[in-house]
Amino acid sequence: MSMKEPNSTLNVQELIAQKSNRGLLSFVEKLMPKLLLAIAIVSVLTTLGILATLVVETYIFFTRVPFWEFITGTEWYPFANSTPTFGVLPLVIGTLKITGIAVLVAVPLGIATAIYLSEYASHRARKVIKPILEVLAGVPTIVYGFFALTFVTPILRSISPEVSIFNAISPGIVVGIMIIPMIASLSEDAMNSVPNSMRDGAYALGSTKLEVAIKIVLPAAISGIVASTVLAISRAIGETMIVAVAAGSTPRFDGDLTGSIQTMTAYIVQVTTGDAGYGTTIYYSIYAVGFTLFIFTLIMNMLAQYISKRFREEY
Repeated sequence: MSMKEPNSTLNVQELIAQKSNRGLLSFVEKLMPKLLLAIAIVSVLTTLGILATLVVETYIFFTRVPFWEFITGTEWYPFANSTPTFGVLPLVIGTLKITGIAVLVAVPLGIATAIYLSEYASHRARKVIKPILEVLAGVPTIVYGFFALTFVTPILRSISPEVSIFNAISPGIVVGIMIIPMIASLSEDAMNSVPNSMRDGAYALGSTKLEVAIKIVLPAAISGIVASTVLAISRAIGETMIVAVAAGSTPRFDGDLTGSIQTMTAYIVQVTTGDAGYGTTIYYSIYAVGFTLFIFTLIMNMLAQYISKRFREEY
């Protein structure tokens, strides 16, 4: 009996420790949902605060400039001394020029990279290429901007002398390079989710690896690929520093790609560097342009979510 007493004492001590730990664990379990809820509420309130700021300041702008003139005007000269004009279409056209060129560069290269990583690359090659793509995605955009201005633009000018120092082609190409990792990574994830049984069935029927990739895997993963492309386009629309450095500051309502242009984000950068005083119409114009940009990106994100849900394949 005396030999069992130490064990009994030890067991009682363990039970007390376990009960104490269980109480601490129970407290943490009760605290964490509240903490996570508070973090989620902060995120939602931050979004609502940004939206409220845009709406209020944009409303003030439209009390001074007619809404119809803003959305249909083809001249954007807010700094004119005599009669400033606030037609946003030149800025929209400049943004679409950059985005269009970026899409032409990024979509083929991004999807091709995703196909290679998913269907062709060995484990060793994938270990090399994936980190390089991640580094490409982490390069600061200001570095991309100077790369466009000092490297890509001289090459374009050597090929075509009519290309000016500030143009739409160079920043468009570099923005496309910047969004390649987004398209490649998300598209590869979509392709990897396609069951191997579909590949094996195609191989059993005599298909080649290229035919399996193009005719089986690509259509099966189309929802994820399109969603990644739309998200990348949204990223290109909102790009700031590359176009601010390499595209110029000339709002133009035309289809020329070789001359200086200005995008919505580049105009916001121009004004916020001190070119306009607080409370002026020019100051409030950056909120109107920002709200226009917000509408563009919101539409693109909603479109990506719709495509992802509408064409998603369940395996």
